[in-house]
Amino acid sequence: MISSTRLDGIALVVGGGRGIGQQAGFSLAEAGAEVIVFADLNEESAVSTAEESKQYASNKNYRTASIKADVTKADEVQNMVDFVVREFGRIDYCVNSAGIDNGVHTPVADTDIDNFNRVIDVNTKGLMLCIRAQTAAMRRQQPKMFKSRSGERDIGRGAIVNLASANSFAGLPGKMCYTVSKHADMALTKMAAMDHASEGIRCNAVCPTWVQTPLLDIELQKNPQVQAEIAAVVPIKRAAKCEEVSDAIAFLCSPAASYINGTSLVIDSAVTTTIRLH
Repeated sequence: MISSTRLDGIALVVGGGRGIGQQAGFSLAEAGAEVIVFADLNEESAVSTAEESKQYASNKNYRTASIKADVTKADEVQNMVDFVVREFGRIDYCVNSAGIDNGVHTPVADTDIDNFNRVIDVNTKGLMLCIRAQTAAMRRQQPKMFKSRSGERDIGRGAIVNLASANSFAGLPGKMCYTVSKHADMALTKMAAMDHASEGIRCNAVCPTWVQTPLLDIELQKNPQVQAEIAAVVPIKRAAKCEEVSDAIAFLCSPAASYINGTSLVIDSAVTTTIRLH
């Protein structure tokens, strides 16, 4: 392994109870994180994932914890971040993967306002609250140094990686609520990077298309035609494996990515280079 892709700090994974967030925690553990705190609205999932992460940890001093958090509530988000700092001293890496889907695909003219508000509340307001609390904590801690082949360099006070989507750059018929929220998530990523780069805080996003998660499995059970749609649109004819996204998240947290800030890593097998997603 390239030494600069190793991790050794304290991580917070929001939405870490299942799916990409869960796998992001496992990738961080494999990469050498010393501590990972799994936060999720489903406390039971966070607890079980934290326990499972121990089998992937490569750091001999690995510790883990879990906490229940509703990202739509400012006080719970702040309590989550305060918990990590209080218990472990600092936060080096934050992965923000909490989010919900559009639900039933609906044209813009038929949009249910309550559903729109629900998606924006979780995906956009929730991400804003997380980044706000995380950057405020990171700016108060000491920067870290990394010794490489070319010498020692400042790698900053912390790295944040947000789970955005290929829908952050392209539309999908009937999926306006989700698409709008994910476009906004990229704006939040860019603004956090811009506002806090001088303080040594990086903020990037991963933007996958279809990923083989429990949510996709459920959708495939309801509508087997989705598999045919994926094969028709995705150049390599399959959805991404969770690890193909989570390992990229670990990279963006690492010293190897210390000059990468305010950008997106699109993980879509070239889907968004085509004319349309559907």
